[in-house]
Amino acid sequence: MRTSPKISIITVVFNGEKYIGRTIESVVGQTYKELEYIIIDGKSTDRTLELIGGFEGIHQVVSEPDKGLYDAMNKGLKAASGDYVWFLNSGDQIYNSTTIETLVAGLNGMPDIIYGGTMIIDEAQNEVGDRRLKPPVQLSWKSFRQGMVVCHQSIIVRREGAPAYNLEYRLSADIDWAIRAAKDASQIHNSNLVLSRFLEGGLTEHNIKAGLKERFKIMRHFYGLIPTILRHFVFGVRLTNFYLRHRRI
Repeated sequence: MRTSPKISIITVVFNGEKYIGRTIESVVGQTYKELEYIIIDGKSTDRTLELIGGFEGIHQVVSEPDKGLYDAMNKGLKAASGDYVWFLNSGDQIYNSTTIETLVAGLNGMPDIIYGGTMIIDEAQNEVGDRRLKPPVQLSWKSFRQGMVVCHQSIIVRREGAPAYNLEYRLSADIDWAIRAAKDASQIHNSNLVLSRFLEGGLTEHNIKAGLKERFKIMRHFYGLIPTILRHFVFGVRLTNFYLRHRRI
């Protein structure tokens, strides 16, 4: 067993020239070096590939058409060879340059899942604040009954236990993936660290209604119809109150 686990970081991007550089810098600038960095590009037509080519420390770049975000993520899973996989999409960042080194130093063995907090940032990279949902002290698959309590960019999963993304879901396959990974996990480790900076916005925020429909279907599958209806009523009230106070989701 590795004493210093190899972590495969996977970035999915399409026409991401505006943000891809900051994401790459946050990965290749890590003080921890047992990393594999894979970029899955959806055949960008802007300067994305040119910018990617200007960096050292990227181990593999795949550029070809895909069937959407989660299809590209599945390609990343197949390409990864590390002990762990960590998805960090274009525009998102690892929190700071020592994050992974500090995280690994705090491990006891090789847990199936490692998780932590997330800082929301805006386009100017200003810190907006914490997410509305906070990571629980102890995460389990049942924790996700409350929603995406851990941001997808702050979940690191043992590669051998990481399921493929379900392409039935176009907008919310990440929560389905997280639930399935957590359900199969024997040991889940809370890093008690902020692991990522998450760019405000994103696919589901721009497709809120469709994303919520998918999320409801996923929740119903795992937790049952009546409990899901009741929780979504409470979720709607809390989301509205949060938006009124902070003007963000």
